[in-house]
Amino acid sequence: MQIFKILSDRAMHKSVLLLAIPMVLSNITVPLLGLVDAAVIGHLEHAYYLGGVALGSTMLSVTFWLLGFLRMSTTGLTAQAYGAKNPHQLALILVQGLTMALAFAALFLLLKPWLSDWVFSWSDASQDVKFYGQQYFAIRAWSAPAALSNFVLLGWLLGTQNSRAPMWMVIISNVTNIVLDVWFVIGLDWKVQGAALASVISDYTAMSFALWCVYRTWQSQSLVKWTELLAQVGSGIGRFIKLNRDIFLRSLCLQAAFSFMTFQGASFGDQVVAANAVLMSFLMIISYGMDGFAYAMEALVGKAVGAKDRTELSASMVGTSFWGIVICLLLTLVFGVWGAQLIAMITDIPAVQQQANVYLPWLIAMPLISMWCFLLDGVFIGATKGSEMRNGMVVATSSFFLVFWLFSAWGNHALWAAMLTFMAMRGVSLAWIFGRQWRQQTFL
Repeated sequence: MQIFKILSDRAMHKSVLLLAIPMVLSNITVPLLGLVDAAVIGHLEHAYYLGGVALGSTMLSVTFWLLGFLRMSTTGLTAQAYGAKNPHQLALILVQGLTMALAFAALFLLLKPWLSDWVFSWSDASQDVKFYGQQYFAIRAWSAPAALSNFVLLGWLLGTQNSRAPMWMVIISNVTNIVLDVWFVIGLDWKVQGAALASVISDYTAMSFALWCVYRTWQSQSLVKWTELLAQVGSGIGRFIKLNRDIFLRSLCLQAAFSFMTFQGASFGDQVVAANAVLMSFLMIISYGMDGFAYAMEALVGKAVGAKDRTELSASMVGTSFWGIVICLLLTLVFGVWGAQLIAMITDIPAVQQQANVYLPWLIAMPLISMWCFLLDGVFIGATKGSEMRNGMVVATSSFFLVFWLFSAWGNHALWAAMLTFMAMRGVSLAWIFGRQWRQQTFL
């Protein structure tokens, strides 16, 4: 009866959707940016330009993605300070987060020449692709201070229950990148250097917009001057560092599973690896849909934890889970009914279409199985329980490799069985930890 009472609360649904929908909309611009990048560079006279941009951007994306813990930890800690109505802590978290982001950026730029040589030495790409990949990397690396600061700024704004600013932040970044891509690469004929410079400028544009939004929030919350907080940067930062460490280790496990999925799939032949790439785009659609609700969960749970309000915590979890189920039921329907047509839209190669349709049932099952790991990630990020997230991811990653080893005779089916198990175990492990802590009243 309590669940039905929560679900009949219109204010609760409004708070969830106001946080989730803007982030879902901003996510839509991400694949659009990838398509425009590929289209602009892909129309140059040589294929190695596109290969170089793909190689260089992948190297940077993986590096920045592994530092994504800056956003997660900032969101959880900020939401808790917001819920606890602690303006001093709210301000201090932002200053600590930005200090840490700029320190990582400085270290990255210091090691940039060595990193470039080391990373590209592992690639079997042609010399032309490597040359333009390093050219892209050398320019784009200068976006590190902005890119890493944007993680913190986006997390802080979300933590203050503001999702419109992060939405516009992402949209402005991607639209700026698209416009400058076309101008620099096609209009000015700057080729790979133009594509890299467009990305750098877009990151700093997004940071400028985010800082303006932070300034407005700072004024409305009557927070202390940031200069007064510089001497207190080290106060309580140990918790921040520990949380970031645990989320970083979790991200490494996640990257290990997805990297193995790509490289092992390549060993099954060109048609299979191409089919897997098509189906992984379906997994990205699930991610884009669920990330918005995961972000909403982080902000709402963090606020409830900060306020030490068990009733608000329950309402936030039930309401966000309800909309997560709705979205994933729709995705299951779409993949089940129109999956073959979606595959045909992505690729017109008959052999790849045939292979993708063979493994499509795994993707049809994926939305309702994987939704729980997205939502529970949001719960634990909001509650800043990094060690539990790390431990749950270790269990899930171990399950991934165990299932693949046990059923390796199935070939690519074993790989997809392992991925489905991985997503399921991420949710199961966190659900078990949450259930135990909730019964023992140690979660809140």
